[in-house]
Amino acid sequence: MPRTDPEGHGPVRFGPPLPEDGLPVLPELSAVLAAAAGRARSEPVGGGDDLLQAACGYWDRRGLPTAPGHVVAAPGSPSLLLALTAALGGDVLVPRPCAAWWAPYARLLGRPVFHVATAAESGGVPDPYALLETVRRVRAEGGDPRLLVLSLADDPTATVAPPELLHETLEAAVGEGLHLVSDETWRDTLHDPHGTVLLSPAEMLPGKATVVTDLAGALLPTGWPAAVARFPAGEMGDALRARVLDVLTALGARVAAPVAVAAAYALTEPEPLTARVKAAVRLHARVAAAAHTAVVTAGALARPPQAGRHLYVDLGPLKTALTGHGVGDAQELEDFLTARLGMPAPGGHRFGDDLGALRVRLSTGPLLGDTDEERAECLGSPSPLELPHVQRALIHLESVFDDLRDDAQRWEPPR
Repeated sequence: MPRTDPEGHGPVRFGPPLPEDGLPVLPELSAVLAAAAGRARSEPVGGGDDLLQAACGYWDRRGLPTAPGHVVAAPGSPSLLLALTAALGGDVLVPRPCAAWWAPYARLLGRPVFHVATAAESGGVPDPYALLETVRRVRAEGGDPRLLVLSLADDPTATVAPPELLHETLEAAVGEGLHLVSDETWRDTLHDPHGTVLLSPAEMLPGKATVVTDLAGALLPTGWPAAVARFPAGEMGDALRARVLDVLTALGARVAAPVAVAAAYALTEPEPLTARVKAAVRLHARVAAAAHTAVVTAGALARPPQAGRHLYVDLGPLKTALTGHGVGDAQELEDFLTARLGMPAPGGHRFGDDLGALRVRLSTGPLLGDTDEERAECLGSPSPLELPHVQRALIHLESVFDDLRDDAQRWEPPR
């Protein structure tokens, strides 16, 4: 993750990658990829029949009936979002904060990106009133907002937007003529799947939303790039899909043939894979909860993580201590915590947050151990938080934040 320009912290050109699960690759998945390694023929742009059929089955099981003619596959979500942005034209609206890879692709095309505030209880979905105000302001200034990108199970905040908020935001967006792109990369990583309601915009407004899912969220290792997009049925969706395929063709954006075979296998959700996904989600949920307790006990702020392999931490209450360490903005906080924790701690500015806000995203993967053996032991343990290497990692995390709390109390000016 390249550091931003140290002089004035110029534009953030490169964002951090998706939080990895840190776990060894599922043997059955490795076997499928290895068996397909001898394939010399390339995958068609947009995905072959097997991959598209598997994607349809994946969405059918989630209450989104899908036909192969409404699906496109690509080597990762970034290429899909780039193609969608190019196909739709106009300006792009995103929540603040948002996934690190959303805005750079719009800027690459020369499209303005406008960040919209989110509600207090969750990230990923803009506040409906803030959205309306932003759209009207952009138009008054001569802009042309056409695309709203949002996420239900969110990176970086690890929260899940409640259905009532999502419904209000979607009504506001559609009323202003925006097309919706729902990033559902993390929908299969809910920490409490029975206690968390997740509804897709494609369920609420079937003809108005395109769904994008990067398989690195739950089904494939992050080093095997593959993603799928589901377009709305109807004339508008057909035309948009055709334009997206044109862009992907121009980019030569094909899923590598062996990865396509592994992706099709993963999307059929065979029993070994579903068991691994459930175990991995359960493990990361436990570690994320422990990390959340550590940071809030020290006085930092963080919404309880509900999905994914990360949490988003606001160290504003510890500003006094951080100032004493020469930390005054998110880039300096990123440098400071990365060095202290010995793990990546990308600053909130990489997710479109204010540079002056002292926020970072912490991932749970680095807390699972340093070797494949240690990480595999976490996966199979009924009490992973009691494993010595996980305990050491959590104690170290806790000590770093406790030291900041103690410094803040010591350096706080008398009243």
